[in-house]
Amino acid sequence: MKNLRLSAVAAVLLTSMALAAQAQAPVKATAQVPEAHVNPVEKAYENAGASPVGKEPMVNSLNPKAPPMTVAEFDVARKIYFERCAGCHGVLRKGATGKPLTPDITVGKGTDYLKVFIAYGSPAGMPNWQTSGELTEAQVDLMARYIQHDAPQPPEWGMADMKNTWKVTVQPKDRPTRKMNNFNIGNIFSTTLRDTGEVALIDGDTKQIINIIKTGYAVHISRTSASGRYLFVIGRDGRVNMIDLWMPKPDNVAEVRIGLEARSVDSSKYKGKEGDFTDKLVIAGAYWPPQFVLMNGDTLEPLKIVSTRGMTVDTQEYHPEPRVASIVASHYKPEFIVNVKETGKTLMVNYADLDSLKITELGSARFLHDGGWDSTKRYFMVAANNSNKIGVIDAKEDKVAAIVDVGKIPHPGRGANFVHPKFGPVWATGHLGDETISLIGTDPVKHKAQAFKVVQTLKGQGGGALFIKSHPKSQHLYSDTPLNPDPKISQSVAVYDIKNLEKGFTVLPIAEWAGLAADGGAKRVVQPEFNVAGDEVWFSVWSAKDKQSALVVVDDKTLKLKAVIKDPRIITPTGHFNVNNTQNDIY
Repeated sequence: MKNLRLSAVAAVLLTSMALAAQAQAPVKATAQVPEAHVNPVEKAYENAGASPVGKEPMVNSLNPKAPPMTVAEFDVARKIYFERCAGCHGVLRKGATGKPLTPDITVGKGTDYLKVFIAYGSPAGMPNWQTSGELTEAQVDLMARYIQHDAPQPPEWGMADMKNTWKVTVQPKDRPTRKMNNFNIGNIFSTTLRDTGEVALIDGDTKQIINIIKTGYAVHISRTSASGRYLFVIGRDGRVNMIDLWMPKPDNVAEVRIGLEARSVDSSKYKGKEGDFTDKLVIAGAYWPPQFVLMNGDTLEPLKIVSTRGMTVDTQEYHPEPRVASIVASHYKPEFIVNVKETGKTLMVNYADLDSLKITELGSARFLHDGGWDSTKRYFMVAANNSNKIGVIDAKEDKVAAIVDVGKIPHPGRGANFVHPKFGPVWATGHLGDETISLIGTDPVKHKAQAFKVVQTLKGQGGGALFIKSHPKSQHLYSDTPLNPDPKISQSVAVYDIKNLEKGFTVLPIAEWAGLAADGGAKRVVQPEFNVAGDEVWFSVWSAKDKQSALVVVDDKTLKLKAVIKDPRIITPTGHFNVNNTQNDIY
């Protein structure tokens, strides 16, 4: 049940009579089992983040029509569910990227029937939890009974809850009035130390650690304010930290928890006829409760909460748990662009007047995830990974400009912009589910025939790509594949010559260059990120918490190793974000 997009008992209720007959007998660990039809790449992606909501107190809700469970059993099963299943089936089990697992579906099937699919998996994508060794026979039985009971609901998280967590450690009046350090702030990197609940600020010029800063758990992204002074990071536990880069030693100045599980944060960037809103507001989006929050840009004081619960864009059915995915700040209007996963809607949130908040709702496709701007910063390209599409959002006209079919499970990060030698400006995305890279034309003026169409498909190393990156000063396109099951692929990156894409890619052995110990864990290579000059590319070599990790710096001109950054404090590095490139949406 681990967070797979095509998993769920409900998804396999119409499978063959043979499997149904097999379900009449209890599962035995020694039984012959069919080959698991599970994409290991998708499984690795979904397994990367257990839901922190499972740690919150909840009221157990036992269904009298379901098989009996003790309170202790229910608590154990709830823990397993939130660690392995909630990311796919939802906190309330009403379906997210996976199908619903509610008692109206599961009770009628019976415990033995459900145990078979949990234990053996299915061709529809359900993992084989017992036969893979990830769940015991007793745990499979426990989960088969648990999903027949009503789902316990985590607490909501409102204004009073947020205010109770809100801290301003350095008041605005007590902060520096000018930059008080000698760092080249534009070339600072914010690197997520996933399992320690920290970020490392690293000087891109000297490759030295400036500070290790306590944050929320498993920071998902770092974003820079419009001025470049403040850095905002958000953990998966909903904690937002505000870091002042002007301080002698950059550090936290404010924090707040905006929900129980979250992913996205950004700050206002618009300066125009409606006013100067740069650095005035911060927005963060939650997975649970499904909502976004507008905050004061100086202090993170929460000002307004907006729920995202509502109807889906396609079937027009109510969804109780539509999670907030990517958020970006518009350069054309005083708006935030908020993408809601399960409803497949993009919300254009006009923040010019918080008392009369105006939201334009655009329907694109499910399930919206991450994305980035085209080179003009007019069009936001957002991945609808369950639909295998890219939605093109026109931030100037507040409309959907196009919906583009791409490969299987697009995952661009912020994507990559460059000028194609034949088709002009393009934006690129890699994919989790196949080896392709889709290049989409983004110039409807000078290259109208190619605008918002896939103009070329490149072949990559394999599925499992998370991030793709280029830079206006670079002639290269970089694609990682950290979730590919083949270590040779997950520990290296593919590099393309933009001027000669037809020749294919060059492989850089990043993990090998890191020089880590042979028993150094998975050593996945993740997230290419350019420095401010556009002549270096940084990579995280992500190993286990108890193993050594590293950052590897590559010379973009020669594609040769330039530096390796090792430090005992660099534990499970994943995403890293250059301040200037993040501030100015350069990718």
